[in-house]
Amino acid sequence: MDVQGSGRADDSPGDGPRGVHHDPAGHDGPDGGVYEWYTRGLQLLRAGSAAAAVQLLTRAADAEPASRSVREALARAQYGARRFQEAADSFRWIVEDDPAEDYALFGLGLALSRLGDFQGAVEPLALAAAMRPENKDYARALRHARATLEFRR
Repeated sequence: MDVQGSGRADDSPGDGPRGVHHDPAGHDGPDGGVYEWYTRGLQLLRAGSAAAAVQLLTRAADAEPASRSVREALARAQYGARRFQEAADSFRWIVEDDPAEDYALFGLGLALSRLGDFQGAVEPLALAAAMRPENKDYARALRHARATLEFRR
């Protein structure tokens, strides 16, 4: 799950750590708006800091709850941070919004597999694999889920 983005690099004296804004009401939060939070979250995710990315991307998703791109980035960060139930919920939200979103189906299936729900993982993985038969990752994940189910029987 590789992503890309760029962050803001300004640092004003007295503002504390770079990228953190201290408002007069005492609420600390990242500088900028949704786009900055999103791009910095992607940058953190790409750098391997999934847990930190979750923080920024959660803020972006709260501010723009209908944004599928923000929700996908958040789901990827949650998965990378091993927050598999949250990742499954985020990927499920995308699938409910657009059932033809093969990557979200794949992510949902992977997250459910990580939770040990191989029965639940098979359907979204099968749908993703059927939508993109050339995608070897989709086919491999589906084979794994099916083999695990068969082994458990």
